[in-house]
Formats: sequence, C-alpha cells, structure tokens
Amino acid sequence: MRITGKEIIAMGYAPGPWMGPALAEIAARNLKGPALDHYLAKTAPPAPVKQPLQDGARVAFNLSVTGPEDEANVAAVRATMETLMRTPTLVAGAVMPDACPAGPPGTIPVGGVAVARNAIHPGMHSADICCSVMVSALDGFLPKALLDAVHQVTHFGPGGRAADPRFVVPGDLAEEMSENRFLNGQKAQTVIQSHFGTQGDGNHFAFVGTSKASGRTCLVTHHGSRGPGAVLYKEGMRVAEEHRRRHAPDTLRQNAWIVADSDAGVAYWEALQLLRRWTKASHAALHDAAIAMLGTTYVERAWNEHNFVFREGDLYHHAKGATPVHDGFLPDTDGVQIVPLNMGAPVLLIKGARTDANLGFAPHGAGRNRSRTAHKRRLAGQSEADIFARETQGLDARFFCGRTDISELPSAYKSADSVRSQMAEFGLAEVVDEIEPYGSIMAGDWQADAPWRMKQKRKRA
Repeated sequence: MRITGKEIIAMGYAPGPWMGPALAEIAARNLKGPALDHYLAKTAPPAPVKQPLQDGARVAFNLSVTGPEDEANVAAVRATMETLMRTPTLVAGAVMPDACPAGPPGTIPVGGVAVARNAIHPGMHSADICCSVMVSALDGFLPKALLDAVHQVTHFGPGGRAADPRFVVPGDLAEEMSENRFLNGQKAQTVIQSHFGTQGDGNHFAFVGTSKASGRTCLVTHHGSRGPGAVLYKEGMRVAEEHRRRHAPDTLRQNAWIVADSDAGVAYWEALQLLRRWTKASHAALHDAAIAMLGTTYVERAWNEHNFVFREGDLYHHAKGATPVHDGFLPDTDGVQIVPLNMGAPVLLIKGARTDANLGFAPHGAGRNRSRTAHKRRLAGQSEADIFARETQGLDARFFCGRTDISELPSAYKSADSVRSQMAEFGLAEVVDEIEPYGSIMAGDWQADAPWRMKQKRKRA
C-alpha cells in the first residue's frame, strides 16, 4: 500500500516541493519502517522552528482614566495590549493618551506602539499606511480665501476626479513603484495614479487656521496612502500569514509577520518607503494646487506620518496612530510634528524626545471613547442640523459631499484638553505652537452624495 503525503505530514514533516519526488522514490523503492524513516530524515527539509507566545514584553501605558467616559475604553486598551505583547517578536510597547481599541482582543489599538525585532507586522500598521499630516503657512491671506481655494481642488472618495496635470505621480517615483514586487500588480498600478491627490474618507480632512506664534494662515491636510496602501497591506498580510502558519501558529492572525531580513521583508520595507514618498507627494500636490489658486507660495511647510513603521537597526517600531518625536524617526523635518485634535480645537505643533515610557512617540490626535455607531446612537432623537449647528458654532465647517457626518464632529472624540494635559503629564511632547481653527472640509457621505455620483444621477435623469 502506497504511503501518502498526508501520512508524511502526520509524521511531522512539512509539505513542500520536495514531497512529490520523495513520494515517487518511496513508492519505487517500496520503503517502509526504519528504511522509510531513514530516507525521510535524509531527504525532507528541516521541520520549521515553532515560535511560542511569550509571557509578555514590557509595555508603558501613557494614559489615565479621567472620568466615566474613559473607564471602559482604557480597560479595553490595556487588555488588548497585554494580549498583543505576547507576540513572539515584540520587545517593547507603549500606549498614547488618545488610544482606543481597533479590532478583536490582541489587535494593536489606535495610539499603540509595538517594537519588533527583525519583523514587520502588516497588521500593526493596517491598510491606511502612512496616514499623515502636512501644514503649509502663508503670508497675507485670510483663512476663508485659503479654505475656498482648497475646497476647489480637494477630493474625497475613491473615484470621480478627471485627469488633472496637477495630480500626477512624479515619474521617477512611479517607475520605482512599478518595479517593486508588492506594488507592480495591475490593481496597485491603477490606484497609484487614480488616488494621487485624493483625501479618502472617515476622519481625513483639510483644515485652515491661524498660527498663534506667527499669525500666518495655515493649511493642514490629513490623509494616507489610500488605495495603494490597501493593496500593499493585503499582500503583506498574505505573506505574513504563510510565515505564521509554519512558524508561529499560536500567534493571532492579525499579528502575523514578515521576517525583515528575508527577500520578502526587504521588498516589503522598500514598498513602505515608496508609499511614504507617494503620500508626502500627494499632500504636497493638494497644497500646491490650492496655494497656486491664490497666486502665491508657502512660507513654511512641515509633514509627518503617524501611522507607519520606523526602523532602528533590527528593531521595527510599529506606530498605529502615534506621532514620532525621536530624532532618529524624523529624516525630513526639523523636529516639529503636527497633532490635530478635532475640527473645533487647535492643531498642535509639538517637539519631543524619546524616553523609556514614550519609546519616541506622542499622540496623533484625540482618539475616541466609543465607536462611530455608538456615538450616533447616543445622539438619537436630535436632528443632524441641530447637532451640526451646536458643535460647529463659530467655524466654517464643510462636508465635501454635502451631507453632515455627525461621527466626525467634536463630541465624537475624546476631550482635546484631556489628551493635551496627559501629553504633558506623561512627558510625551511639548507644544511649541497652535493653529487656531477657522474651518475645515471633511468627506461626508461620499457613498451617497459624492459630487460625481450626483452628476451621474442627473445625467441618467
């Protein structure tokens, strides 16, 4: 009776290309018993080393309960971080004051930092790779003029923008992206161009205000790598899951990793750097187009990511919604980083330094104590018009698609004052300037009311 591949796997050998020829040889020689054992011991590749869960790497919690609103949220963040830190690759972790859960237990929370040795965890940066913020400061223009200009050039949602020479991926960057094994597929190549200069949805925005320190009018935009990031994340998770199944089956699926110094790891790291350049250029294209409409140029500009992976030697710092402040993580800034809170609060400009508690990071925003759906339930019975009027009093608040999204109004977020006070309490960073709000533009419900959808409806009618 012929031995099967299932029987060889049951004996503890891993499947692979070697197995077909081995089965043919075993059948031809009718190998059994000790002869079979001897043959497999010489022929089969070594069994993969299984990495068990660890007791739990050190984690610093830079947040506190400030009232009943925070209690359940902080407890959930602590629980998910304690499970997360059992992942075999992790050596340290930290949590920022804006933290909130982002998935099943053991998933890195928003506001979480996880440091891994020789490992890149796609699930710890998620699909919104390199979500980031850019600020440009102008002299001599009122905030309304700048907000009107950016309203004409900004774009939320995944489609509908006509070809525009202001929003074309730089040629050298496009070529490099076409050569990367993770980004050279047809879908990735399509969205690399079509999503360039678009802002996405959810909490992404264009914000205009006035610098308290200089009096200059400032434009702030917030978005990530859009469709290209989602494509890279999906492919990264596929490669990471193959490794997890073979080498760390006890690790949670969302915490699978790619070995950083493997061929796949090197290519994935290169893809992350390409998306970093793409996203920064996407912000700059929007700013430049808006500022050009005013017939001027910017005086100062800064940009930083807050959802990315930062490398030091063989340590990979995964920041899931955390702003870097350590000099080693800031290759293209003078150390000033940008932290938006909500549309009614100032955008903070901060500086900081690495400590044992912050691991080189600060908050990235205000965070949430409850989900969008839970927040909407909490406001049930009130009209959206009343909620909007109450929460945006004194602001020029706009929704690109014309429909208010109450889950993005200030009350949907943690207290900006609380996050800011905890940032000082835990020594995370120092505020060096504030951009006082004039107004902002957010997506609204682009799935129902996107301008290009409405245009199509009118054509059909």
